[in-house]
Amino acid sequence: MLLIIGTIRLPPNKLEEGKPAMERMVSGSRAESGCIQYSYAQDVFDAGLIRVTEVWSDRAALDAHFRSPHIADWRASWPALGIGERNLVLYEAGEPMPT
Repeated sequence: MLLIIGTIRLPPNKLEEGKPAMERMVSGSRAESGCIQYSYAQDVFDAGLIRVTEVWSDRAALDAHFRSPHIADWRASWPALGIGERNLVLYEAGEPMPT
């Protein structure tokens, strides 16, 4: 299992404008084979900071995700939304365990 955890940032005044593009990205990703979890969450203390959490079954699923049309559309929207800062890290994980 692969995890991508991190953040993206956009100007706070672009958040409402960016929500439809983010919704298309999240919905498209969640529909992909091998996507276990995919979410964006606005940080409650830092306007414009979006926390990203992705869980993928394997590298093949993640590679297919990177080639998907909705990720290309999402990335194409970045200049107009002012998205420049991205800090995403890929982790390899074992099976989930209860805590």
